[in-house]
Amino acid sequence: MRILIWYRNDLRLHDHQPLHRALEAHSQVIPVYCFDPRQFGQTAFGFAKTGAYRAEFLRQSVADLRQAWRDRGSNLLIRRGQPEDVIPELVQRLDIDAVYGSEEITAEEKAIDQALIDQFKALQVSYQTYWGATLYHPNQLPFDLADLPDVFTQFRQAVEKSSQVSETLPTPERLPALPEDIDPGELPALEDLGLEPKPIDPRAVLPYQGGESQGFERLQHYFWQADQLKFYKETRNEMLGADYSSKFSAWLALGCLSPRYIYEQVQVYKANRVSNKSTYWLVFELLWRDFFRFVCAKFGDRVFYKSGIRGLDIDWKQDWERFEKWQQGKTGFPLVDANMREIAATGYMSNRGRQNVASFLTKNLGIDWRMGAEWFESLLIDYDVCSNWGNWNYVAGVGNDARGFRYFNIPKQSKDYDPEGEYVKHWLPELKPVPASKVHKPWQLSSEEQKRYDVRLGVNYPNPVVDLEKSFKANEKVYTAAQERAA
Repeated sequence: MRILIWYRNDLRLHDHQPLHRALEAHSQVIPVYCFDPRQFGQTAFGFAKTGAYRAEFLRQSVADLRQAWRDRGSNLLIRRGQPEDVIPELVQRLDIDAVYGSEEITAEEKAIDQALIDQFKALQVSYQTYWGATLYHPNQLPFDLADLPDVFTQFRQAVEKSSQVSETLPTPERLPALPEDIDPGELPALEDLGLEPKPIDPRAVLPYQGGESQGFERLQHYFWQADQLKFYKETRNEMLGADYSSKFSAWLALGCLSPRYIYEQVQVYKANRVSNKSTYWLVFELLWRDFFRFVCAKFGDRVFYKSGIRGLDIDWKQDWERFEKWQQGKTGFPLVDANMREIAATGYMSNRGRQNVASFLTKNLGIDWRMGAEWFESLLIDYDVCSNWGNWNYVAGVGNDARGFRYFNIPKQSKDYDPEGEYVKHWLPELKPVPASKVHKPWQLSSEEQKRYDVRLGVNYPNPVVDLEKSFKANEKVYTAAQERAA
């Protein structure tokens, strides 16, 4: 029996159920990864759907996966084209009996699945998908996905009380060799995908490298070498440096790391180092990731609608002039600008930063949240469709568990999370001479201070694009009106 393993966002050998099941059946296993040109097209608002940073991380991850197969006596096929064209052609040419893969739950992936299912029926080939992206399997939840609680806390409490995390599946030591007449294919260069290589700024928090082996290395460093897990809860909201948080998200997004593997390593750490609020909090964050994937499974395409999961018809603006200032980090608010320049220069931004810039875009600028979600989709190395769109729904106030017109007070956030101004000065060198007590409110600098610190508002650093309080109140009225219409 020949089974084709179709890799998508599950680029690993460890804890991989499709591979495990195929090997259990003593089958000849033929793995393939397909670079779909649609993933390198444009978003609805005209951004590159997969920017250079994430595309390079993907290339590295596929190369690492290929090497893992080679090290075990086999190889990974690499193809370019639409999977609904490529996979059936391989099925016929290689006399495949069944196709195994990991289950995806959002619109574009499901459309490809359906196109394949229709062809597989005609070819009399079975198609089996397995759920493997979350800590908990849907079957382990104490409720059906249709009854998923709308509030994260209710979800978390129910799961923690009633559900168990399954053990990880083993990593195979050897893999069956491929037939000699199969062309393995070449790993495409970024230029082949229509992208120009883009060096990551040396100021980046971490020199991200894609792949399962690199994910293992990062976990080994963060847990065991740097011994930072015990501080996770206290440091996770910082924005500067490599080890204030785990940084696992990029490897989780492409499935290079299994969330269940991370969970098991946390248990080992608790047994051998320390068990505290931080060891709990890392698992807590994995639960948020689960929650957003289950939300997408429950609500489907609504997560992508302008009105969001809640169906709120808010009069969002599509103000491109102000949006571009937000994109470029030229809003006049240092915390926002520093974060937006970081993501543009590296493909990464801290969770605290993401919440602040998303709040500013929606609650101060009143701009269509989908524009922000697509910009993040384009740039983020750790882009995950469910987490990204679920979080933007949440911050914009159109998602489930939304707390009304929740607003991040930028000056307060700046003072709380960057009290010495180290982060903003890291990304906004023009503000380096400004003392910490003044750096987060440069618009308050007097003419004399501007000369002293060589900060000329409107020249080498922008004036504020809005008045924070007035803009917040104006957009709150728009939001409240939408709530009243929906009532």
